[in-house]
Amino acid sequence: MNKVYTPQERELLESVEGKELLGEILKSNSYKLAIEDLDFLRLDETRGIRLQLDYLKPELMMKEYGIKHTIVVFGSARIKEPKVALKELEEIEKEVEKNPNSKKLLRKLRTAEKMVEKSIYYEEARKFAQIVGMSGEGPQDNTLIIMTGGGPGIMEAANRGAYEVGAKSIGLNIKLPHEQFPNPYITPELCFQFHYFAIRKLHFLRRAVALVIFPGGYGTLDELFETLTLIQTQKNEPIPLVLVGKEYWSKLINFKVLVEEGTIDPEDLHIFTFKENAQEAWEYILEWYERRGKKLV
Repeated sequence: MNKVYTPQERELLESVEGKELLGEILKSNSYKLAIEDLDFLRLDETRGIRLQLDYLKPELMMKEYGIKHTIVVFGSARIKEPKVALKELEEIEKEVEKNPNSKKLLRKLRTAEKMVEKSIYYEEARKFAQIVGMSGEGPQDNTLIIMTGGGPGIMEAANRGAYEVGAKSIGLNIKLPHEQFPNPYITPELCFQFHYFAIRKLHFLRRAVALVIFPGGYGTLDELFETLTLIQTQKNEPIPLVLVGKEYWSKLINFKVLVEEGTIDPEDLHIFTFKENAQEAWEYILEWYERRGKKLV
């Protein structure tokens, strides 16, 4: 509805002075709608609102697509599919041939060899997501779907596996100081970007009925230990927690030392289990629910 101006108001608006004064008002941040004022929304005092929005947008969209349960796949962003890992190794080997005394190149060579070994986990993450994607009533059933951190490596493999069987999958990306792109296999309408790590972590467990964790670094360990702590302290309901690749995990962490030192109870070692491949992980998750008289899908 258009505002009706009084003769005095109309006279002021049409005057030079009125136009200048009105121009200053319209340029002022105070006149902006709160939802359009980015400076206001970025204040410390509005952090609570930003946290709510970071949570609410993905929550509403996942509800819209009927997503009830997720299996979250974690693992290193650096683990590549076998053919890519082999190609990178071959390229480094050529460099070493030209400069065999370079410590830097020799270190890169050792790392590349390790990455070739670990590339089997890319394929296992991919297979696992295919199994999940085909579960229930098939690929179009959104009741149970794969969720990842949305990046490359193991995350890409899991999203890719779901994509290959025509199933939807979720990617939870995080806004970082350096540019980060989602992997291309995430379902577009289920690819989310978060500002706050805390809210992203909340969504990882919000619908999770199982976690499958492949070899990884700091980020993977962060998610692993946070989940172990939440289950141990009963802040999260127990769910199957599968560590894929016992040799890697046993070399990395001696969990039994924590029991020996009295810093955890022996029962806390039963929060998780080790498995070697996608099929074993899936069968364990199904059995876990069967033992409790529940049905996963």
